[in-house]
Amino acid sequence: MRLVDHTSGAIAAVLEQVGPRLQRIRALRGITLAGLATTTGISKSTLSRLETGHRRPTLELLLALSQAYRVPLDDLVDAPEVGDPRIRLKPGKVKGRTVIPLTRQPDGMQVWKIVIPTGKTTPEPRAHDGHEWIYVLSGHLRLVLGEQDWVLGPGEIAEFDTHLPHWFGSTGHEPSEILSIFARPGERMNLRTPPTPQP
Repeated sequence: MRLVDHTSGAIAAVLEQVGPRLQRIRALRGITLAGLATTTGISKSTLSRLETGHRRPTLELLLALSQAYRVPLDDLVDAPEVGDPRIRLKPGKVKGRTVIPLTRQPDGMQVWKIVIPTGKTTPEPRAHDGHEWIYVLSGHLRLVLGEQDWVLGPGEIAEFDTHLPHWFGSTGHEPSEILSIFARPGERMNLRTPPTPQP
């Protein structure tokens, strides 16, 4: 009697779909391979081979793409839902940071909880389509926007158009924990405040 490993077959089937899924997401975002290579630091040839299925996706590559596309890692590999979806917050590591996706809509507004350790403090500004809000939960965050350089503390918020070259990271003194809310072009938050009482 021969035992068949159905698990291996299922994994292989999932991996076969990763390339086409990456290609679709990139097409929907209107991003070129060259632009994605610049954003992620992954070579254009590697990205092309991933999309055509000639390169096996690794966790390191998928984490970088997950961050670049602002989608949960599970959406890139179409992982099956397991357990209570309200507690499926799977942290990943991106450029030394711990990144936890808090939303699961691949084409909607994305929310991430990011823990930034002390360490790299050299800004590497980049620009891309969209709009971002950053809320500092703890510690202090260094934020570079164009020619401006700020340090934000707990409770402070920054809002900016991501067409402006930007970078946020460690001040070099303490870890920081932030919420990052990213909206694609055409998406905006609607701020509602209670009416001012009349005297």
